Amino acid sequence: MKQLLIIFLVLFLGMNTRAQHVHSESDTVKTLEEVSVTAIAKRKIETELKMAVSVDEFLASTDGISFIKRGAYAWEPLLNSMSTERSTVTIDGMHVFGACTDKMDPITSYVESNNLATIDVTSGQAGSLHGATVAGSIDLKRKSTPFGAAGERIWGGAYQTGFEFNNNQFFNLGNLSYADDKFVADGSIAFRKAGNYYDGIDAKVNHSQYQKFNTSLGLAYKTGALSSVRVDAIFDQADDVGFPALPMDLWRSRAIITSAAYKQLFEDGWMRAWDTKLYFNAMEHYMDDTKRPENLVHMDMPGWSTTYGLVSQANLKRGDYSADIQLNVYNNLSIAEMTMYPQDRSKKTMFAYSWPWVTTRFAGLSVNNAWDLSEISTVNFGGSLGWNYNRSKYVEFNWIFHPGAPQEKNRVLPALHASYQLQIDRFDFSVGTGYGHRAPSVSEAYGYYIYNSFDRYDYIGNPDLENEASYEVNASAGFKNERMGIAAKANYFHIRNYIVGRILSLGSPMNYQSVGVKGYTSLDHAKLFNLSLNAHYDILTHLHWKGTATYARAMDNQDGNLPFIRPLSYQTSLHFMHNHFGILTSLHGDLAQENFSPEYGEDLTPAYRIWNVSADYTFTFKNFKTTLQVGAENLFNAYYSTYADWGNIPRMGRNVFSSLTFKF
Repeated sequence: MKQLLIIFLVLFLGMNTRAQHVHSESDTVKTLEEVSVTAIAKRKIETELKMAVSVDEFLASTDGISFIKRGAYAWEPLLNSMSTERSTVTIDGMHVFGACTDKMDPITSYVESNNLATIDVTSGQAGSLHGATVAGSIDLKRKSTPFGAAGERIWGGAYQTGFEFNNNQFFNLGNLSYADDKFVADGSIAFRKAGNYYDGIDAKVNHSQYQKFNTSLGLAYKTGALSSVRVDAIFDQADDVGFPALPMDLWRSRAIITSAAYKQLFEDGWMRAWDTKLYFNAMEHYMDDTKRPENLVHMDMPGWSTTYGLVSQANLKRGDYSADIQLNVYNNLSIAEMTMYPQDRSKKTMFAYSWPWVTTRFAGLSVNNAWDLSEISTVNFGGSLGWNYNRSKYVEFNWIFHPGAPQEKNRVLPALHASYQLQIDRFDFSVGTGYGHRAPSVSEAYGYYIYNSFDRYDYIGNPDLENEASYEVNASAGFKNERMGIAAKANYFHIRNYIVGRILSLGSPMNYQSVGVKGYTSLDHAKLFNLSLNAHYDILTHLHWKGTATYARAMDNQDGNLPFIRPLSYQTSLHFMHNHFGILTSLHGDLAQENFSPEYGEDLTPAYRIWNVSADYTFTFKNFKTTLQVGAENLFNAYYSTYADWGNIPRMGRNVFSSLTFKF
């Protein structure tokens, strides 16, 4: 309790801080907008500390999202303290699925910060517009330049380069756009390369290097005064990516993400816009353990994921009522192989499908409605109804542990949500509720001997699992005036048939590093609670303070702790800017994770505090708006790991970074 009081005292006194530098009224940057209970809107893909960030670093600045880290690359986002199986992650509404059984390739790893415009995060069942979910949705929205006026030809672009000294990371990010009254083109290219990083005691963390190339192209043509067509493509490739928390690394991950869309606007009637998109994406992922001499048995574990689908949305409005109606349809095929070799790789010993050619088909219709009851109150309500179909081509792998399991499975996935928002003078309040189902993931239903290096068990899927069913309530309250603001948000989830892995009495481990076999099963229920508090205060015209505190708690039906639940976390920052110069300093940290779960491989994680600082200067160079930034993360070189660092791998020590940006 004493630690808790100290943290909140530091938070609200603002001894150290982090905030966004604002150079001029025309260049205002709002990294974190005011947040309703259902959505977190991001305006620029950069954090308050760093302009040049990865998508993961950007999302980590949001109080509703944390990450499981298995290395320095491709972090797994946790929305509302829940793993990616319980959330929906889309790119412009398109469903994309990773090709790795070990979650080395979350969807956020297939895009780059310079080909995204915004990231929309929606909590709980309010996120069911993009499909069945429990935790909510994360929609990665790509850049799309608007058409110009008649006779206009507009060119725009940006180039950003920089270097980070701890892991010798070098990056180049470029964008170019063109628009006239009939045609638009958007292009981007990005390259990052990093070596192994060093922790807070200056020890090298082996197998933490990575290399990534990403490029995108979007072309739009206006087919009429109120209609247009657009085609988009993203190509992403990552090579030689180390995962220090896992027994193997990534040789290559490659993705192609494509779409073709038609948009029609309407001047009269209820319907205001109709947007329909056909899409196709394919991922391939090749794990590699040949650089791990400690492995007595080597494995080849390639994976493939192919998805094609349709998303069609209509926007309606009449008077005080508005609605979004969305149709989601997709077909996905997930394949993952596992071949085990002795040291002499010419002697094959075992082959199996860890994802046995699993087809998933989904069709769902979602509706979100908003009704302004008065100038100060609004009701939001909606829901969705989805159909989920699975088929395992090689069902005999499942029959070993689940004799007679059906080769095909159909599920119905309903969802409902409602909320009420009230604004009185400078105060705003909201309350909401939701109910929804989600189907088991491919790994949970059909996975075969998927090794989990965190608890050192091999995991087996169960095709007969019931749908998870979530009941949620949420609330928020806030106050804001010209100089300050404070907001509190909370949500509670009661989830029936909560899917976890439990030790099986039959079967022996296949991986020599395993201590046993777990099968996915359903608990009667689980309970999750999330709380966040945000505040800001303009101390002076050029001096601003911000602070955030978050807390989460999660328990199973026996009141045992669930894994990867963040303890009390805090961040506080102070920012000074004048003319074209800005400087900020920030402090962030976690209290000790005392509510850990030994059953799932966790142990107590000590508390930590990290101090950061950065400075930037904006000037004009040959008609280019140019910004130079330098800074340091973990300024005092603290040695630490967090509750979400797989296998307690240490985080990066002191990291001096720099970046240079040109815009026109």
